[in-house]
Amino acid sequence: MKQRSVLVVLFDGIQSLDVTGPMEVFAGASRFPRVSYDLRTASLDGAPVRSSCGLALVPDGSLAEAATPHTLLVPGGQGTRDPAPALVDWLRVHGPRPERLVSVCSGALLLAAAGQLDGHRVTTHWNVCDHLARTYPAVEVDPEPIFVRDGRLATSAGVTAGIDLALALVEEDHGREVALTVARHLVVFLRRPGNQSQFSAQLTAQTARREPLREVQHWITEHPAEDLSVESLAARARLSPRHFARAFQTETGMTPGRYVDRVRLEQARRLLEDTTDGVTGIARTCGYGTPEAMRRAFLKAVGTGPAEYRRRFSSRPAHQK
Repeated sequence: MKQRSVLVVLFDGIQSLDVTGPMEVFAGASRFPRVSYDLRTASLDGAPVRSSCGLALVPDGSLAEAATPHTLLVPGGQGTRDPAPALVDWLRVHGPRPERLVSVCSGALLLAAAGQLDGHRVTTHWNVCDHLARTYPAVEVDPEPIFVRDGRLATSAGVTAGIDLALALVEEDHGREVALTVARHLVVFLRRPGNQSQFSAQLTAQTARREPLREVQHWITEHPAEDLSVESLAARARLSPRHFARAFQTETGMTPGRYVDRVRLEQARRLLEDTTDGVTGIARTCGYGTPEAMRRAFLKAVGTGPAEYRRRFSSRPAHQK
């Protein structure tokens, strides 16, 4: 059994979920036979740190005393905006040593300040992507994916994306079944693919202020195969088509058609990733009608067809019809 050590860096102002989410994944995997992650936490001086929510975290020791781990994980949080120079210096010296270097959320700011991201494609929480790109022009920042792998470097978006990345690392180390069981225990998806956008339709669009429009948003999400034309949706909201289209865009920041397209695409992606349903059936279920219509939508949105998307992001054997 090969034991992989994981060292999590702690500092004041840390986001506690960036720490506990990935650690719960690795700890859950370690319950399996022949799977072992040696989890350690360390702060600069070994003293407790206070997270952004006020929770105190007690490290196992100091960074100065920590052995080089297999995986070095740097969480995010408010403390990444004005970090201790000694922490940045430690990361500059020790960042190149582990086999895997991982950041969660704005932890990427610490790695960038330490020069560990130069020349690499990375992601971080959408709210700090522009800041990261402006401050560190040598870093290629992609604001869309929930996580990015670039060689030994792995970076993720905020909070739950750290869990997604940790599950992907467990799957890489020990296979899909281990990662799947851990995900089920934590009641999360096994593995949202890294290129999945940080912005779902529901997150990208604002929630409508008026109840009839909010109801229409929920209806679209729950019934992607229905008639979702502007005329049909306007009738459901008891508005004229023109008034509905104008009000929907004003209150959500997105046209009805664009919202429908995003919802259908998300549903189709989930079914391709997590089921063995055939492409034809998925196209009907998600409101595309035909496989060719769904293929055109996928090519436009993600640059690949449904069959190739499934091949890349699902290990389940699938029916082709």
